[in-house]
Amino acid sequence: MGKTKLTPEEMSEKLDVIIASHKGEGQKAIMSTLQEAQGVYGYLPLPVQKKVAFALGVSVAEVYGVVSFYSFFTLKPKGDTVFNVCLGTACYVKGSQLLLEKIEENIGVSTGEVTTDGKFSISACRCVGACGLAPVILVNDDVYGRLTPDEIPGIIAKYKEA
Repeated sequence: MGKTKLTPEEMSEKLDVIIASHKGEGQKAIMSTLQEAQGVYGYLPLPVQKKVAFALGVSVAEVYGVVSFYSFFTLKPKGDTVFNVCLGTACYVKGSQLLLEKIEENIGVSTGEVTTDGKFSISACRCVGACGLAPVILVNDDVYGRLTPDEIPGIIAKYKEA
């Protein structure tokens, strides 16, 4: 499960290739380039946003506007394993706030933070579109529904062992 970490130089080279592959696509290029860049870096720091803007011939403000508008883009690094708790209405009413608190307690960081070893981070979102399974958490791409706070330590343990 361990991802190979790229050097900053390798990430920059990958970004150059991504940008080159989207040149000439107009407005569509911004979104596509940012999505792929985040796949390389794990987030979209300002230097990456500036490089994308310059290369695509748009303003940094326009790129930042896209990054800050869409919730799937992030300006801060995340852990290798991300616990994302849905706080949408259905999940919240069924106790997702208690799930979030239990995750924070068990991982040792607050929402929006990353553990010092970079292995785990916690985030919250407004809806994951699985209201019938409320309350829901996502752990990377894995969906867990109809949870109680008592189930959280077992879920976390699976990812600590991986």
